[in-house]
Amino acid sequence: MANSESSSTLKDKPNQRTNRVWVGEVPIGGGAPCAVQSMLNLPLSQVEENLAQIQRVADAGCDIIRIAIPHASDLDFFEQICARSPLPVVADIHFSAELAIEAAKRGAAKLRINPGNIGGLEATIPVLEAAKQAGIPIRIGVNAGSLDTALRDDPTLSLPQKLARSAQQYVEFCQQKGFTDLVVSAKAHDVPTTVETYRIISRELPHIPLHIGVTEAGTLFQGLIKSASGLGILLEQGIGDTMRISLTDDPVEEVKAAWVLLGALDLRLRYPELISCPTCGRCQVDLISLAKQVEDRLRSVARPIRVAVMGCVVNGPGEAKDADIGVACGDGQGVIFAGGEVIKKVPEDQIVDQLMAHIAALN
Repeated sequence: MANSESSSTLKDKPNQRTNRVWVGEVPIGGGAPCAVQSMLNLPLSQVEENLAQIQRVADAGCDIIRIAIPHASDLDFFEQICARSPLPVVADIHFSAELAIEAAKRGAAKLRINPGNIGGLEATIPVLEAAKQAGIPIRIGVNAGSLDTALRDDPTLSLPQKLARSAQQYVEFCQQKGFTDLVVSAKAHDVPTTVETYRIISRELPHIPLHIGVTEAGTLFQGLIKSASGLGILLEQGIGDTMRISLTDDPVEEVKAAWVLLGALDLRLRYPELISCPTCGRCQVDLISLAKQVEDRLRSVARPIRVAVMGCVVNGPGEAKDADIGVACGDGQGVIFAGGEVIKKVPEDQIVDQLMAHIAALN
């Protein structure tokens, strides 16, 4: 958590008070760091390709991976993937309680179901029993498309209220049946709806860990903006125990984006942060090109360091003094600095190489 926050402030955050559940060896809730998730996008029959994709997202920092099981014929492939995966695997099940029950027996570290489309509450009972036997949690995911008819048609409730009420009803049912290892999600593609829904659920179900995300957020550019705006609000308020940034893109991009967002909020740090100023008339180098080159080469650095690329002395070591290392540019040259102190001057065509060399030498 952010170092600047006092322990008393942290205790007041909603995600410090939720129950703790375990997905494999990954803790969710109860003050654990927000876990990063993604989802595979290949047919289950491609076992080796799925395992390679899991390894790529694991290398990027993914904590938990989810995979859809559309058919019973996929279960053997699912079992093979679970047995060899370096990450705990969540079985994503729709429309079939039987598939969820079998997935629990085949190695799932967690089930993701929506009682609204799995056959109703009664059909959920044997799924709860199967999860209890396997010792795994269940994520209850609700959405507007599968709300109970009476709830869906209630004119007195807003959509966020309906989603929250649906989640509450499912949680209460599970608890009445003696199953308490629960996580809840109630995602929407609309940012304000998502934010308000999770705020309500956090108040109404303060003990339940929440999986947050803006679903169907879109392709890389739009998806990043929508996810950062919605999830950033929630995380800053202490809402969210695990998260996925949903993108129509490579799952690795989802994981990297999640880490950048968590790092920007000083919640979890893994990757470098690039601090670079916008260009203006004072700039006497090709700052945009320099910043992009540094950003590209920082992709191979797996350390949470702050690197500054500044266009002039105005935005140089002074404004970027909290950076671990950086460069302030002048007329065809740059001054490399660390901790606000100048190290050396270098010509423009050597800035990137010299800066990266000094980054490599940092302890």
